[in-house]
Amino acid sequence: MFTHIWLALFGAWPWTDVPELPPELMLLPSRAPLSIYDFACWARQTVVALSIVLSVRPTRALPFTLEELHGQGEWARARGHSTSTRALALADRAFALYGRRAVRPLREAALARAERWIVRRQEADGSWGGIQPPWVYSLIALHLRGYPTEHPVMKAGLDGLERFTVEDEPSRRLEACQSPVWDTALAIVALADAGAPPDDPALVRAAGWLLDEQVLVAGDWSVRRPSLQPGGWSFEFDNDYYPDIDDTAEVVLALLRVAHPDADRVAQTIARAVDWVEGMQDAGGGWGAFDAANTKRMLRDLPFCDFGEVIDPPSADVSAHALEMLAALGRADTDAARRGLAWLSSEQEPQGSWFGRWGVNHVYGTGAAVPALVAAGVGTDDERIRRAVRWLEDHQNPDGGWGEDPRSYVDADAIGRGTSTASQTAWALLALHAAGERSLAMRRGVRFLVATQRDDGSWDEPEYTGTGFPGDFYINYHLYRLVFPIMALARCAR
Repeated sequence: MFTHIWLALFGAWPWTDVPELPPELMLLPSRAPLSIYDFACWARQTVVALSIVLSVRPTRALPFTLEELHGQGEWARARGHSTSTRALALADRAFALYGRRAVRPLREAALARAERWIVRRQEADGSWGGIQPPWVYSLIALHLRGYPTEHPVMKAGLDGLERFTVEDEPSRRLEACQSPVWDTALAIVALADAGAPPDDPALVRAAGWLLDEQVLVAGDWSVRRPSLQPGGWSFEFDNDYYPDIDDTAEVVLALLRVAHPDADRVAQTIARAVDWVEGMQDAGGGWGAFDAANTKRMLRDLPFCDFGEVIDPPSADVSAHALEMLAALGRADTDAARRGLAWLSSEQEPQGSWFGRWGVNHVYGTGAAVPALVAAGVGTDDERIRRAVRWLEDHQNPDGGWGEDPRSYVDADAIGRGTSTASQTAWALLALHAAGERSLAMRRGVRFLVATQRDDGSWDEPEYTGTGFPGDFYINYHLYRLVFPIMALARCAR
């Protein structure tokens, strides 16, 4: 869909072949059968901006053609034949008819509300959500609403993009996102595991920076949790509207490893974070990443939504990190922790692994779930732990490492299989260590990391082991090849 939109923007694809996204969606209340708050936060920001773009359908003609991009036949995304899928396809046709005869006052009211919504959510660094897609589309949308490039909102947005620009001569490209909060929390834990004292100046400085980054304003998550006080952390430098449970849990785990001189501030910060995480728990006991109760699966079948995951249901890896945080704080016997433990246990795959939503894939999910279960009081001889250990041992590579190809999200035969990588080997070792293993498999994994370490102390890892959208979009975190092996080697050495 994004490809077709970009082609249409330059006159190389007909706008009539792009599914409808009526801006009137902005006028529906959050409790309506379909509202913008049913979309995951990353999709929500993009959908609102694109609703303006698709209502205007601008074209900036190219001085050349792109006929070579056209293949034979018609392109179509494979979809199911359920009643809801057929109904949504009919709704798209109805929206197309309405779009050609839109009620002008209603359309203008919707566009104006979308415009205000976008402007209100611009971050301090000029971004939208700290991620590239809604950032770019929001700038296009506001320009179409008459904002000149000299307007403060536009200028801040365009200037901010420079920080996301990577110069690879002779080309320039934009990063999808940046992850300083996540990276800093993981680095603190790794250094603490490796023996850095709690009052090490580097750890204290990093903890101080994290304390300043706590989000204390209500974002879009408050639509579903209106009485909940803020207290989370975001992934990026600036993203006050969309903190997430995963970062918040990891930041708390990091702060617990540091002897910060302002202990009272740390305690108050952690207390706010715990209240927020517990308040964001879904009714079933798990945690999504950014929103609570964001599980309307029919959105996946919208003709427009073929660009990746568009909802934010609970996942095993995020829930495991939240549970591990509660256990580290001595809260394993609380209702939230017990419900989280039950939900996480129910998500274990028959073979013994856990699905990884934000890292590739079952090695990541298992590497998160096993330490969380053990921290929450599950015995290392429990069958849940034993099944996970057997699964990891069965999927160890001959070289002693672990690896998993991103194709495992769409090909079951690829689950747990792939070239050994430093980060994935470390995730497996963290699980085995938490399970109390001192096995040959564990020793072989350690040997793999020792043998593949570079002279500068890091590891090569060209593989993409981070996940954006399963089956669609993956991330290479440049610190994963360092922080996770340090954690694993340090814990195994102890």
